[in-house]
Amino acid sequence: MSVQWDEAEAREIVRRHEGREGRLLPILHDVQASFGCIPDPAIPFLAQAMNVTRAEVHGVVSFYHDFRDRPAGRHVLKICRAEACQAMEGEGLARRLLDRLGLEWGGTTPDGRVTVEPVYCLGLCASAPAAMLDGEPMARLDDGSIGEIVSEVSR
Repeated sequence: MSVQWDEAEAREIVRRHEGREGRLLPILHDVQASFGCIPDPAIPFLAQAMNVTRAEVHGVVSFYHDFRDRPAGRHVLKICRAEACQAMEGEGLARRLLDRLGLEWGGTTPDGRVTVEPVYCLGLCASAPAAMLDGEPMARLDDGSIGEIVSEVSR
């Protein structure tokens, strides 16, 4: 799936944040909201517009798991891969879910219904294993709840 880059739209996003302290993160969030991801041309454009290096912009984009370089599916399922979830068999559950959907980490189903992304702690360690579906936390996952997730995202 390709993204239609619109420099004029990106320029307007930057303008809206003019004079704001620490504006890179809000600008990146707005770019992703407008384009569905942080398209490749955004990195050099934002670096120049903000008078920072490309490496700085790229570093922020690659550090934060919420930013993506291609559009996500209609549903986004973030599965925790931190230690508490791993200790509660989260990796095995995640693998079964990925296999069931025919995906690898970061992949989107061919019909565009769901993207599965790894995250490293959702703050639900006492209720591991955990995930987040479209911003809604899900805790104490098991094979049954994984089946429910697949049914939910398949609609």
